[in-house]
Amino acid sequence: MADAVVDFLLENLKQLLLYNVDLISGLKDQIESLYRELSLMKAFLKDSMEKRSEYETVRELVRQIRDVAYEAEDIIDTFVVYAAMQKARSTMRKIIHVFDYSTNLRNVGKEIESIKAKVKEIYDKKMFGIEVLQGREPSKRGSLQRRAPVVEKDNVVGFDEEAKMVIDRLTKGPEQLEVISVVGMGGLGKMTLARKIYTDPSIEYHFYIRSWTYVSQEYSRREVFLNILSSLTELTDQMFKMSDERLGEELCIHLKSGKYLIVIDDVWTTTGWDDLKMAFPNSNNGSRILLTSRHTDVALHANHNSPPHHLRFLTDDESWELLHIKVFHRADCPSELEELGKQIAKKCSGLPLAVVVVAGLLSKKYKTHDWWKKVAESVSSYVARDPKQCMDILALSYKHLPHHLKVCFIYFGLFPEDFEIPVWKLLRLWVAEGFIQQIGPECLEDIAEEYLEDLVDRNLILVAKRRSNGRIKTCHIHDMLRDLCLREAAEEKFLQEIKGNAPMPSSSLTPIPNYHRRLCIHSQVLEYISSKPSGPHVRSFLCFALEDRDLPREHTSFIHEAFRLIRVLDVLPASISNLWNLQTLIVETTARNLDVQADLWKMLQFRHLYTSGSSHLHGPPAKARKDNEDPFVRRNIQTISTVSPDSCTENILARTPNLKKLGIRGKLLSLVEEKGGSSLFDNFAKLDRLETLKLLNDTFPRPPSEGKLPGLPQLYKFPPNLKKLTLSDTLLDWEHMSTLGMLPYLEVLKLKEYAFKGQRWEPLDGGFRLLKILHVGRTDLVQWDASGHHFPRLQCIILKHCGSLEAIPSGLGDVSALQILELYCTSSSAAASARLIQQRRQRMQQQQYTESHGLRLVIYPPDL
Repeated sequence: MADAVVDFLLENLKQLLLYNVDLISGLKDQIESLYRELSLMKAFLKDSMEKRSEYETVRELVRQIRDVAYEAEDIIDTFVVYAAMQKARSTMRKIIHVFDYSTNLRNVGKEIESIKAKVKEIYDKKMFGIEVLQGREPSKRGSLQRRAPVVEKDNVVGFDEEAKMVIDRLTKGPEQLEVISVVGMGGLGKMTLARKIYTDPSIEYHFYIRSWTYVSQEYSRREVFLNILSSLTELTDQMFKMSDERLGEELCIHLKSGKYLIVIDDVWTTTGWDDLKMAFPNSNNGSRILLTSRHTDVALHANHNSPPHHLRFLTDDESWELLHIKVFHRADCPSELEELGKQIAKKCSGLPLAVVVVAGLLSKKYKTHDWWKKVAESVSSYVARDPKQCMDILALSYKHLPHHLKVCFIYFGLFPEDFEIPVWKLLRLWVAEGFIQQIGPECLEDIAEEYLEDLVDRNLILVAKRRSNGRIKTCHIHDMLRDLCLREAAEEKFLQEIKGNAPMPSSSLTPIPNYHRRLCIHSQVLEYISSKPSGPHVRSFLCFALEDRDLPREHTSFIHEAFRLIRVLDVLPASISNLWNLQTLIVETTARNLDVQADLWKMLQFRHLYTSGSSHLHGPPAKARKDNEDPFVRRNIQTISTVSPDSCTENILARTPNLKKLGIRGKLLSLVEEKGGSSLFDNFAKLDRLETLKLLNDTFPRPPSEGKLPGLPQLYKFPPNLKKLTLSDTLLDWEHMSTLGMLPYLEVLKLKEYAFKGQRWEPLDGGFRLLKILHVGRTDLVQWDASGHHFPRLQCIILKHCGSLEAIPSGLGDVSALQILELYCTSSSAAASARLIQQRRQRMQQQQYTESHGLRLVIYPPDL
């Protein structure tokens, strides 16, 4: 942790010295000197890496370095914020505050000298109790190379019979509603077994209505109901305003429409079940609840007539099989490692979580006899079936993480238990926190994604969902590993959790303990914000509760004063433009429209804006050039999503030349309509870096037909390097697909609800040369005339609610790259044609004796 803190501080000082020296006028020499002193500390931290776990003296010095780095960061950031405010003042206001500014400058100078003295004192002590490592190659992380994501099926070992037994209990038996429970200790694989059952084809066939929800130790009844409802129907504004009881009744109504299976994962108390059961009707149609818990009494309370299924531990052979799969995948284990591997697997005592985490440690380090022997000796001191000692086994993997991954791993402790984490959000948070350091020319967000994939490869983070291109869409962390994050976070003074039962500050602007850099609020957001807490050292403020997200302006206006150094803010006060360090702004709201009144153009570090509603942005002053340079150009901004069409002005988009992702929601006619020979869409042609574009036609409260687009803009008006395009409710004629087909770099095309309308689609030759993923949502398409040469590189086709489509073009079976074909709620004839394509591909494969990937076909419901 100290490594990451010092790295980030050094990078910030470097940026100040190179690009914002006007903000540190009068302190430049002292900051340069501090930079040199801290660089020595960085070298010491690197040398001491291997010794920290062995010597308390070293650990204490590392803690001192961390605290001094925090103190230095606070001093510099506080002054920079003050200097930025002084710079923004009018001439008269600058004169009024000139003495305050001079005094502040002197005080900061003294504080920096004090910090330098502390750094020197620590550096003078560093040799005590330390043997500096000799002859060791310095660790290097060279330029990252983007790798293709590895997507493999979950390796479920030892669960086949277990799954069969539970599936029999779910699909057979009485017609009345029954609760079937799976019970076992943490890390034994309850969720893995439940997921295997939930995705089993026989279950998909038997239960037309299915949903999965997490409960955990701390849960919100309201969020559980909303979560289940969101998988059954589209949530409305009215639903968000309902009471908990009314939401339960609404859910009950939806579940009465058919036979259902609801998986309720990780229930800790009998009260937890009692709070939820009113929403699950007994319609005497064979519906079931699959409940998982660590506690037998919870299972018996939910259904005292049916004994729970107690999950067993793995056998030694199964443990070795799982370890082998996780470390070597399909390859053989070298003979010199096999015996050690079996010893390590046996010492995990049949606990799957311990096996996979240790496997991650083995696979990411050197696959040598000495390393495996060292791991075997470490594991031997623990007994995995004891939860406390199992935690020590899990901590082995944390101990051996590179320092740049340790801080990213601990960060998962901020998220609530069993929370499904959007990867786009996680990566931007890491960047804003300063965890990601520049490596060559790569984008910081791309480097962050590599870090996440590394943590997944080490089996420390679980993939929840993948995108159609194989990259991770959402992820989560096992409860026991989250507990490990919180344990290490407490040791590092990394974060503070604010929970529903936590005491509220007793008075206005009550200070938070100064070592907390991050606040995460898991419930009762409004109550906490209303108490007006103060966090002069806090850098991140995150909220994870749905029920309290409607924050009146009067309760948020104080935030820019109370949290001046904030970098990550997951709520929205009007005065956020005063937050000089802010990089990522995330606004979740049930409102369709949002007026962002804050002046984003004052925020020099800003990178990403994400709002769930359609946001109206205000541009900077149109005439603001000085010496032919535009002071409001923000080259850091990479994401603007989702905004209204009228925000796509030249005044805004010309100031964001490096924009990579743009999402637009609203009446798109105003975007493409020409006025005076030009349209707002014309501004997109200059966005050379834009790779992802979403165009969502929202005409509410009028029907989409009244906002139908007459056509698409001409090809040259599109962003020149566009790779991913999403359209929804545009109601375009299929003939306009020829324009999209000519986009030279398009790889992903998502046509959501009624993006196109019409009974026939005939693609033109020569288009879609690089298209890999095609998603077609609800449409009235009947005949699709296509062959292999129309989509030469297509890898994945997803069709949803194309009920009128008669058949999948047989010629698509000739596309050698095609690997995935998914049909949801299509016609039976379309499903039959897809099966014929799969059979044809299988025959071709057998005749050619190839071992290449076959065509994976998914049809839902399976009886089409």
